[in-house]
Amino acid sequence: MGTLTGILLAVSAVMVAPAASAEPPGKDEIAKSPNMSLLANIPKQGPMAGAANLGSDWAFKGNYAFGGNYAGFTVYDISKPSKPKVVTVVSCPGSQNDVSLAGNLLFLSTDASMSDDSCQAVPKPATDKTAWEGIKIFDISDVRNPRYVKAVETKCGSHTNTLVPGKKGTSYIYVSSYRPDGTYPDCQPPHDLISIIKVPHKNPASAGVIAEPVLFPDGGNPGDPVGTPWPNGTSATSGCHDLTAYPDKDIMAGACMGDGVLFDISDPEKPYTITSVRDDENFAFWHSATFNNKANKIVFTDELGGGSAATCNTAVGQQKGANAIYDIVGSGDKRKLRFRSYYKIPRPNADTENCVAHNGSLIPVKGRDIMVQAWYQGGISVWDFTDSRKPKEIGWFERGPWSDTLQIGGSWSAYYYNGYIYSNDIQKGLDVLKIKDRATDQGERVRLPLLNAQSQPDYFD
Repeated sequence: MGTLTGILLAVSAVMVAPAASAEPPGKDEIAKSPNMSLLANIPKQGPMAGAANLGSDWAFKGNYAFGGNYAGFTVYDISKPSKPKVVTVVSCPGSQNDVSLAGNLLFLSTDASMSDDSCQAVPKPATDKTAWEGIKIFDISDVRNPRYVKAVETKCGSHTNTLVPGKKGTSYIYVSSYRPDGTYPDCQPPHDLISIIKVPHKNPASAGVIAEPVLFPDGGNPGDPVGTPWPNGTSATSGCHDLTAYPDKDIMAGACMGDGVLFDISDPEKPYTITSVRDDENFAFWHSATFNNKANKIVFTDELGGGSAATCNTAVGQQKGANAIYDIVGSGDKRKLRFRSYYKIPRPNADTENCVAHNGSLIPVKGRDIMVQAWYQGGISVWDFTDSRKPKEIGWFERGPWSDTLQIGGSWSAYYYNGYIYSNDIQKGLDVLKIKDRATDQGERVRLPLLNAQSQPDYFD
């Protein structure tokens, strides 16, 4: 574990490409809409630096942002968003290092077979029974010195994790993982389940798996045959990639490879499927989901190409690799998902840029459905889906290609928190952005003490 305090690196001088240009910006250029501003950037620090150490997800608490990275996580002081500071860098390798927070606890996903559950572990084949994957728990009471408390092993590791509050002083961690293999002792097919970890806040060392509910008793989407020509083909369902809970509504949305799912979580230890949908024509890999604040819509994302392909070009088009907007109709266990439209960023990207729909969150504007969203090297899009059938973009920000060849980069997660947009750029580190627009300005009035984007709050209850 290393600590870097008081470090602020100024935003580098850049050439700014014309906002209205039909051509993508060049290398080291920035293009944006007039209502978007880049306030600050802090490059990846210490063990987080290096092209192989990808910036990943975010969680927020008070004046601190916790940014995941394949090499660990970084704590930033964002009390002055235009002048963020690095507080602590925690070295703890293991992709993806997805982060969630509850009280003074931080939960870190490990989706790589490691030699043990320590932060000094090294990769080990998943075929070895002694290899470890799962959730690590840290005490962040002292943000300058997070303390490693406990590890919980889960089947097939933890690609992502979702915080679901329990009774007072208790949290549940829903662990998403996928792609089992008959040669993996701890990750056997069919793996139609998630793992649920119960965490008592006062005694996190006693945390453990309390349930492994099977969510796809029929096996889920069988998918298209291996070898289906690119960019066609839908993944078979063998687990979930990401789950987004809306605890105040007792529901959860699941992006589960070949299926988009609406779950009931009124009993957090016994979630069950209400309804599911498939889009075998245009969706390749159901990746993540976001409810609108009224919880009568879901935006599902499709990670065409696994996030490493150039899918925001004219050859792929505007439906594949896009978001899909569904209305939730009906009530109770008779609710259904009804497709309304696709949304994809309207700017063409270079063939050297990986670009596809990725992680975002709502901007809290009452009476409107507005989302900020990362698109890898496609940048950041702020868009309105109040009319489910006619989504439209409000603002955007992007950099030109990170490399002269197709290399993974760009914004992994872009979330709105207390008036600002925080982007965890895979290669460039922390970006802090501001949108000034009549459509979004109301969002600045909403303040949260905590934000896990995969555990949505009710902003206006």
